[in-house]
Amino acid sequence: MIGVAILGSTGTIGENTLDVIARHPQRFRAVALGARRDVTKMLAQCERFRPDYAALAEPDAAATLERELRARGLPTRVLAGGQGLEHIATLKEAPAVMAGIVGAAGLPSTLAAARAGQRLMIANKESLVMAGPLLLGLARASGATLLPIDSEHNAIFQCLPPGLEAGRAPPGVRRILLTASGGPFLDWSAERIAQATPEQACKHPKWVMGRKISVDSATLMNKGLEVIEARILFGLALEQVEVVVHRQSLVHSLVEYVDGSMLAQLGSPDMRTPIAHALGWPERIDSGVESLDLARAGTLQFEPPDMARFPCLALAREAARAGGTAPAVLNAANEVAVAAFLEGRLNFSGIAAVIEAVVRDCPAGTAEDLDSVLAADADARRRALREVGGAGVTV
Repeated sequence: MIGVAILGSTGTIGENTLDVIARHPQRFRAVALGARRDVTKMLAQCERFRPDYAALAEPDAAATLERELRARGLPTRVLAGGQGLEHIATLKEAPAVMAGIVGAAGLPSTLAAARAGQRLMIANKESLVMAGPLLLGLARASGATLLPIDSEHNAIFQCLPPGLEAGRAPPGVRRILLTASGGPFLDWSAERIAQATPEQACKHPKWVMGRKISVDSATLMNKGLEVIEARILFGLALEQVEVVVHRQSLVHSLVEYVDGSMLAQLGSPDMRTPIAHALGWPERIDSGVESLDLARAGTLQFEPPDMARFPCLALAREAARAGGTAPAVLNAANEVAVAAFLEGRLNFSGIAAVIEAVVRDCPAGTAEDLDSVLAADADARRRALREVGGAGVTV
């Protein structure tokens, strides 16, 4: 029996992880669940899975959860705040950790799991974007195993030779191609995209995701962050990481080798596939995902991304090239801008404008430790908030 800690259990990744775990009750147990503040979902998960620990980042929500659990006679121990999330990320009885908290909020607990030598399944791409070298260094020092959960990076991982160390360039690889669905605005004009609403941006044509990630997919920033993540995780030069738009979302990424061979991982667009792969690795276990019918799928299309209509991808590549704290600045500005868009305080095209202004005004520093990364993150957020306040544009 393998104990699993799920950081972000009430989100899409967390719920899918619990679904896979429920299919293998003799193999996995959800020992600890962690989230930000969703008491209702956390309570239901505790009732069903009976974890030893439940952590909520917001103390008031944790206190409410404590009362509700005691009223039902459930013994789950409740932890509060960021320290609670970090604690469940380091449990010896839960050596497998799913890092599924969205955004910079997931960085401390992800680093804690790496420091503790856990089997770390990384769905929180921001941890690698903001502090990739630091995360890899902690993993090497502790002996932690890093397994990617993003469908694209998990696909790359499956197409690479076995036994590779995270951050080390795989031999014989010429380049990797990250596939992008293109999001809901792939065929929209630039003028129409500028007027897109949050509801339209969150209506992804293929994937079921949270609102923030859905907006990132619509701007292609999600793919830009994945470029940075792939470069760090697989030890490649920026020029070796390319993006190709694939509308069907059936080919999840490809690896080209120097001999001309190109390997791809295909499957239905369902996050349970990479989750099951990481949970069972190096074995294969049932995920509950529907088999891919290639005959029914028909044609597979590929096309280059349009950097003019989707400038966030270009901004991310520039941050990757600058290195240091530039990716952390990019990520922070994006989180603030997307939040403002979802709240109706910024129009869709304003997201890229805010990010560009913040990245331009924040020179890249060295990301030598967590303090320097968090300082760059905080400074970028302050600047982004000023940009949003000065934009005066609502949807």
